[in-house]
Amino acid sequence: MRVSFDVGAEQYDRFMGRYSVPLAAEFADFAGIATGQRAIDVGCGSGALTRELVERLGADRVSAVDPAQLFVAAIRERLPGVRVDLASAEALPYMDSQFDVAVAQLVVHFMAEPLVGVREMARVTSSGGVVAACVWDHTGGRGPLSMFWDVARELDRSVQGEARRAGTREGDLGPLFEAVGLREIEESSLTVDVGHPSFDEWWEPFTLGVGPAGRHVAQLRSDDQARLREACRARLPSAPFVISALAWVARGRV
Repeated sequence: MRVSFDVGAEQYDRFMGRYSVPLAAEFADFAGIATGQRAIDVGCGSGALTRELVERLGADRVSAVDPAQLFVAAIRERLPGVRVDLASAEALPYMDSQFDVAVAQLVVHFMAEPLVGVREMARVTSSGGVVAACVWDHTGGRGPLSMFWDVARELDRSVQGEARRAGTREGDLGPLFEAVGLREIEESSLTVDVGHPSFDEWWEPFTLGVGPAGRHVAQLRSDDQARLREACRARLPSAPFVISALAWVARGRV
């Protein structure tokens, strides 16, 4: 099932942007983003990777899509000159072979049909071009939300978290790329270190209703929210502390 985001870009930035912004630069390096390319950011969200692409290529060389209207509106305001379309990864509104590189940062695990989404990315990429994707290590316990989901499951065994989604474990992305006919596939991992000055600065964005974690917190009763909050506090080191977040990455050529 596709996960939709019905929160504003500012809320997303406060929750996941603190990790996705530093990841974007590393991911763009891995994808081989270079001057002169035409790039499409699939599932652009609030624009962490889109902005990185614009800084490297120029707004007129970058397109972006997202199925959330609030995110599309935010990118249009934040990054004038970028073509931004309201669309899902599974139905990209572009012609075949239109881009030199198609990238999806922290998106594959939210696609309703990951295979279809990656196939669409390959379709709109020219021969010899690059398709690349990355997903947090939700299954191996090294993603930025891993500790949160561990604690949530300890308090409620019915909680599933995000560990069963496509791309969240080592070696997941390669087979998807192979299945759509990509070649010269390379898989690796990227790690970002994010400092948090206080526990409250780390916790407060979980209350904004962003993504599966935010929705989990929002549906809890106030006393259960407090239990979860204090259990997380007990698990984390004393502030200030650093979260090291790992993402699995893959790239292939069309």
